[in-house]
Amino acid sequence: MRGRWLLLLLSMCLPPAVSAADNAYLQELVAQARAKHLAQRPEWLNLLHFKPYVYRPGWRSLADDPDFFNAPNGKHDAQAELEATLASFFSNIQETDKVQNPQCRFIARYHWLKGELHFDPARLPEQPCKRFYQWRASLDPHEITLVFPAAYLNNPASMYGHTLLRVDGKDQNEHTRLLAYSISYAAGTNETSGLVFAVKGLFGGYPGIFSITPYYIKVREYSDIENRDVWEYRLTLTPVEIDRLLMHTWELGPTRFDYYFFDENCAYHLLSLLEVARPGLELTDQFRWWAIPSDTVRAVAETPGLVKQVIYRPATATVIRWRLRALDPAERRVAKDLAEQKITPSDERVRALPTVDQARVLELGYDYADYEKATGRGQAADPEHMRDLLLARSRLDVPSQRPDVPEPAVRPDQGHKTSRMALGVGRHDGRTYEEFRLRPTYHDLMDDDGGYTRGAQIEFFDMAFRHYRGEDGLRLEHFTPLDIVSLTPRDEFFHPVSWKINIGWTRQHFAANDEPLVFRMNGGPGLAYNMPGSHDGHSIYYGYFEASLDVGQRYDHAYALGAGPSIGWITDLSDRWRVNLYARALRYGIGGAHDSRALVLEQRYSLTRQSALRLELSRKQEFHDYWNGAELSLNLYF
Repeated sequence: MRGRWLLLLLSMCLPPAVSAADNAYLQELVAQARAKHLAQRPEWLNLLHFKPYVYRPGWRSLADDPDFFNAPNGKHDAQAELEATLASFFSNIQETDKVQNPQCRFIARYHWLKGELHFDPARLPEQPCKRFYQWRASLDPHEITLVFPAAYLNNPASMYGHTLLRVDGKDQNEHTRLLAYSISYAAGTNETSGLVFAVKGLFGGYPGIFSITPYYIKVREYSDIENRDVWEYRLTLTPVEIDRLLMHTWELGPTRFDYYFFDENCAYHLLSLLEVARPGLELTDQFRWWAIPSDTVRAVAETPGLVKQVIYRPATATVIRWRLRALDPAERRVAKDLAEQKITPSDERVRALPTVDQARVLELGYDYADYEKATGRGQAADPEHMRDLLLARSRLDVPSQRPDVPEPAVRPDQGHKTSRMALGVGRHDGRTYEEFRLRPTYHDLMDDDGGYTRGAQIEFFDMAFRHYRGEDGLRLEHFTPLDIVSLTPRDEFFHPVSWKINIGWTRQHFAANDEPLVFRMNGGPGLAYNMPGSHDGHSIYYGYFEASLDVGQRYDHAYALGAGPSIGWITDLSDRWRVNLYARALRYGIGGAHDSRALVLEQRYSLTRQSALRLELSRKQEFHDYWNGAELSLNLYF
């Protein structure tokens, strides 16, 4: 009965020009689709972006744009959407610059259903879809590459890194790859505050948008402006699979998805394109709760037969740092003066150098001036001066001095997994405890940096539970929804400002055995420098000026506001052993007045890529109480 009523409804929805014969053929197609259970097939569900609910039974489409559906209840009923889509294919709407025939608007659905139901062209004529095929021809698709620009803390949408797909042309080579096009998904916002972006992104506060842009624009954005190294994963998609991917991308062009920071983000939705391209892939099913870009890259890389080559491309800033290694301090100053137009290429300080060293300072001067122009960090160099640098370099009969930047030993897909649990034992103020700690995501300063951006800590929803010997039950020791630290060394060429922010609940020591939970928001700016002779952040000394707000009933006026400095030194004693020694002294002068001081030594020794031992020794003061602490824990990454 339900089937007959649905067929009647479909026939009523047909355009007036549709004949009774068309209606009869539609009913035949619907009957075939039902007999083959096409609406339950993974290919159809992937085309609709249908996923099961996490918190309750049932399925729904992740698309949030009503124009993506032909049936009124298509977001929740895959069968109704399939049958309404079939009905729409009988439309006689002519394609224009602003209007598409449904066969063209939903071209991936059309070709899949055509392949399954073997449309009779005499009874259901195929539309030419000129706009799509002209667009496809302009892309000249031959290969698809998954591109992963590394994490960048100063862009809120890219704190975890970012992924996009590049459409490589048939005759593309190393010199013309920048002319390719890229497919990306991102939040439609100009928000610059990482905290605001994260909070609004938690609740789908931004529209998610698929876009196709020239790849060179993305390279300029990621490699030059944002100092981000780029990893490219060349995929093994066949021509048929590439066509499926592009057809579905065309369908998604005008479609809005609600953007969620943790799950329905850039990385997740690009995996859904790959699932449409190659039926049988189950990539998105691995990310029911959250999708971290590096984890999605890992999922792609670990899928047998999906990746054929991985290419590393260092950022402009990375190349400049490697150029600096080849120069002594005096040559560095010459190169910087050239970049800042304080001297010309004919200056005696340049001409006095050996020919090879002249080439190095001229190339560095040009690269750094171009970098400063691209980033907007300094005064744009005069074009005539840039031309003089190139002419002076061309007169030197020596090969290019661009360094061969070595590929990092660990790729992003090979680093530690982003979730972590820890089991530990320790002593606190004379009492022994056992502790269980869970961090859903993603990386902290003491973790192994292999595959991650050095000096970038991003943790969400870190929590710890303790059981003290002789006491019943567990107690929540801390719960930290957000903890971000940027520790970026400065030098004479680069002047980043380090910063940190920590928001959550933690135990505050008022007296022995008196440690209630208080809400704490802490953060502030800082500076960091490499130790002399150290490169790539293997040994950094740093300092922050921190402000802290505590809220709790035990304080006078229920809060305490304070500030003060912290200093530290973090260094790698070996590839497995890292040490962080820091001291902090805060004076809370408003509200609950008191002093807070700490001297802490943290150590991490990696057992494997996915396991490590940690030892923390501390001496702390809160109010007028002093106490020692020690904890040894086993950390497992998963």
